[in-house]
Amino acid sequence: MRELNRSPRWFVRETAGLVVCGLLALACQACPGEEPPAPVLAVQQHPLTPFLKLAKDSRDTIAAVHDYEALFTKRELVGRTLYTGQMQLKLRQQPFSVYLHFVDANAGREVIFAGPRYQNNLMAHEPPGGIRSLVGTVSLDPRSSKAMAEGRHPITQIGMLNMVEGLIGQWETETKFGEIACEFYPNAKLQGTECQVCESTHPTPRRQFPFYRTRLYIDKKTNFPVRLEQWGYPPAGGEPYLIEEYTYTDIRPNANLSDSDFDVRNRRYHF
Repeated sequence: MRELNRSPRWFVRETAGLVVCGLLALACQACPGEEPPAPVLAVQQHPLTPFLKLAKDSRDTIAAVHDYEALFTKRELVGRTLYTGQMQLKLRQQPFSVYLHFVDANAGREVIFAGPRYQNNLMAHEPPGGIRSLVGTVSLDPRSSKAMAEGRHPITQIGMLNMVEGLIGQWETETKFGEIACEFYPNAKLQGTECQVCESTHPTPRRQFPFYRTRLYIDKKTNFPVRLEQWGYPPAGGEPYLIEEYTYTDIRPNANLSDSDFDVRNRRYHF
């Protein structure tokens, strides 16, 4: 992990079961002829419980933002290919709307999703000058094979709020089981931004655990969820491998975006 302080503030392991119960010693003794008091059970919380609290607090913070602009960088393993994409993002929470302008190898590609305005399809065009640009603007089902050729998730799941909500659902499911190690890094950095990082690891592959390791980065200043990493189980004698990574930087919240920012007729765009 880049710029990650390897001295966690706390470290919790749970490998046997969901909860651990023990008997607390009782200081008082029963009087003669009386029944001794019933033992008190101490229940240890699941190691993911504090992570879920941090994730939900972060979710509530980003949910309160009306819209934002950001630089969005993703790496996703599709088949055996790790695709990398970087794009300028405009996102409005309600009604959910997205504009993407690619700035990487596909520089010039633009994509818009504006819900019912375009029959819940995405509108896209390729960079000018290439063969594919001759097709012009195309309308695609966000879940079609063509729309998801270089990604694991449809455009309808993009954004920090969707990202952290998906992780909360994953961690809530995993609290039903043990076999987990959790580490918390309160002073990590992401491209110069101070973050706190929650890392969970499952040592043994199980059907209920889709990923070997998960890391959530939360910006300490804004409380925004700014990066999610998901890693696959290491092969025998090998290392864990990246399955998906989503990073949001240069975030400008409440940018006062309007319908025109998600309209193919916008003159600043090239649809």
